[in-house]
Amino acid sequence: MAKVNNGAALLSLCLLLAYSAGQSAAAYVDVEGTVRKEVENAIKGNPGIGAALVRLVFHDCWVNGCDGSVLLDKTPSGGNTEKKAINNIGLDGFNLIDTIKYKLGNSVSCADIVVFAARDAARYLSGGKMAYSVPSGRKDGIVSSDATADAILPQSTFEFQQLKDNFANKGFTQEELVILSGAHSIGVSHLSSFQDRLNDSTATPIDDSYKQALVKDIEDQKKSQNTSDPIEKNNIRDMSLKFQNDSGYDTAGVNTAAKGALDNSYYHANLQNRVLFKSDWVMRTDSKAGDDMAEYMNNATKWNNDFAAAMVKLSKLPAEGSARYEIRKNCRVTNQNYYY
Repeated sequence: MAKVNNGAALLSLCLLLAYSAGQSAAAYVDVEGTVRKEVENAIKGNPGIGAALVRLVFHDCWVNGCDGSVLLDKTPSGGNTEKKAINNIGLDGFNLIDTIKYKLGNSVSCADIVVFAARDAARYLSGGKMAYSVPSGRKDGIVSSDATADAILPQSTFEFQQLKDNFANKGFTQEELVILSGAHSIGVSHLSSFQDRLNDSTATPIDDSYKQALVKDIEDQKKSQNTSDPIEKNNIRDMSLKFQNDSGYDTAGVNTAAKGALDNSYYHANLQNRVLFKSDWVMRTDSKAGDDMAEYMNNATKWNNDFAAAMVKLSKLPAEGSARYEIRKNCRVTNQNYYY
């Protein structure tokens, strides 16, 4: 039997362990830290991307659970994906998700990235007042349908009962409907999403001064944006001082300097009937929803906490159906399509 050189064996073992440790350190990626850094840098360069990320997680998780299906351009079934749904007009943030995915690699699902990015956007836009944790471990779906998204997502023209039923179908209460609607304190919307509020045949009550200022600004935006379907800011708080004055906006209790902030200013605007969507206004028609809005208007801290809790609940909606799930190599296509 050959004699074992204990010293040489020990040295070899130490070298192997050192090599393995180095490989592990090189392979380790701070997933949530990476997402946070990329989101913060993106918002600093483009403030509107934060609102887009908050909207994106709702539009993903509401349709068949949090499975990253809203990101797909193509599936084995074709290209009519959720992105093409009418209710998903104006969705954004896809390029940033792609960037984050590239940095994190194949071990992190696109669905997790969407959830983490929305969480970090909410924290940033609220000035750190919304800090919540969400679990990881989601997988990516391979099914994405524009028709399904249009059938499931709540519409801006919904009546109050339709909104309640839509949220109840996902296990959310009427109060959580009011809470999550507060996300309309940020972001923008296309004219086509609130045109019904301005047409005489479909109009729901809207403050007349606000309506007149809005109609005038829409015409200006059509020219500057060179489109018949321009975007407008959701929140009157984010509009110019002239627009606010022309609209008769009461700024009492509103931090008008906090442009683009995720805060309770939405409730101030809604209770003054100065909001874009019918689906926002109809909450004024229910006494309990109206009471909830008044409470959140007067208690910013409570809304911050309740909104964070509702976002955690939203982010935990499980992937639905019997479809196969995977961790995509590219967030825009399934792994089957990735190779073709």
